[in-house]
Order: sequence, then C-alpha cells, then structure tokens
Amino acid sequence: MKAESGHIIFKDKFKWKDLADSFEEILKVFLDETDQMPDEEEILQMFMRINMMDIEKNRKPEGYNRRGRFRLVFPLTPGKKQFYIRADSKTAETVRITERLSKMLKKAGVPHTIEYDLLKTIQQ
Repeated sequence: MKAESGHIIFKDKFKWKDLADSFEEILKVFLDETDQMPDEEEILQMFMRINMMDIEKNRKPEGYNRRGRFRLVFPLTPGKKQFYIRADSKTAETVRITERLSKMLKKAGVPHTIEYDLLKTIQQ
C-alpha cells in the first residue's frame, strides 16, 4: 500500500499531555526514518524543547513542519486531535513510518486509530 499521508487520530478523551512520555522518542524515530535528523545535537534538542513545552502545558505541539520529503504535522482540526505524516508523493514509506509510530503509541498506552490520505477532508 502507498499513501501520501498517514494520520494518527486520538480517541475522544485524549489530552496533548498524554504524549509527554513518548513524544521525544516519536520525534527521533520520525527524523531518523526520514533521514532528516539534524547534524547538530543542539538543533535536535531545540525541536524537542519547543514541542515538549507545548505538550507539558497540554497544548498542540508544533511537530516537524520543515522543508523535506516528509513532515510531521499537528493540524488544527475542530473536534479531532491528531497528527499526520505527509510525504511529497505517495509512497510505502509513509505507511511503514505511520505504523511504526502507532506501535510506539500503543506501547505507551495512548489509544488511537490510523487512517490514510485524509488531507482533502482536513483542508475543507
């Protein structure tokens, strides 16, 4: 299966601070899997800190929305908390990375579902 976007949609009672224990590992795995890991440790720590400050205050984090083949996006979607991985084209990597991050969230006890290619629905 190939997809342009892989969406991890959290259950109704989810709070952003539920990601506190798993987000740093999720971001590292995302950056590593997409070959976007910063060369300097200080830059990685800056991305971590920016996101963790929001998560600790139960706010939507920024994610990783820089130029590159893949992005980790936390959209503003009314009534639905989620994040998605977006590739610049349909690829099997999107599915593989989404499923890997989903396994990490399941292990951390964060209930969610996965869907693919929902960007047209979000942008309406």
